[in-house]
Amino acid sequence: MLSEFELGFVEAGERRRLALGQGWNRSFEAAEPVRKFSWAKGNQGFAGLYFSATVGVHVGYESWLERDRLILLDREPAVVGIASQPFWLHWHDGRRLRRHAPDYFVRLADGRGRVVDVRAGDRIDQVAAEAFEATERACAAAGWEFVRVGEPDPVLMENMRWLSRYRRRRCLRREVAERLLEVFDGPGPLRAGAAEAGDPLLVLPVLFHLLWSGRLVADLEGELLSSASLVRARGSAR
Repeated sequence: MLSEFELGFVEAGERRRLALGQGWNRSFEAAEPVRKFSWAKGNQGFAGLYFSATVGVHVGYESWLERDRLILLDREPAVVGIASQPFWLHWHDGRRLRRHAPDYFVRLADGRGRVVDVRAGDRIDQVAAEAFEATERACAAAGWEFVRVGEPDPVLMENMRWLSRYRRRRCLRREVAERLLEVFDGPGPLRAGAAEAGDPLLVLPVLFHLLWSGRLVADLEGELLSSASLVRARGSAR
């Protein structure tokens, strides 16, 4: 199956094309995008750049749905590398030559690769479905995971967008973080716990960073974060 596909990618500023069996082991989590993002006014998409706290660089996206997926990938503990539009996958479908550029290539902490395509379920036509099916076969042959993801849970995503504002390590003050972990050794209301830890203006950014990083936990899927949200330290015995 490796012989059915070829990869087109950019390496050291030059475009290359190799059989999947020869190119699968490239570091696609650090690849340059194979196509340019369009910023022109009036475009139907919403292209932009998202600063990933995981990789420390800006990663491109072509829609708000892709941006939301970037936020979720950026928070996923197993993810250590992310690149957008990492390669063109080329194949012949029996009638004509085809190509598809997946939205993201992700490197996981255990070394595995994951290819991610982002498309809402109601926007998958036959052409897209065929491209996703071919990409899944290519990934299986290369030993990569393949996932096609759509719209995330709206409550979770609203919370993640908020917490992502505090993703950078500059929001972390160690002495405040240690105090918050003490305060939330058992579950308690977010705002009251912040006030107990110190001046909320100084404490809340740290609290949100700890929720982003997972050192503090709350029900992020069941309700929007509020002053009354119950927060606790991960692994708390109480």
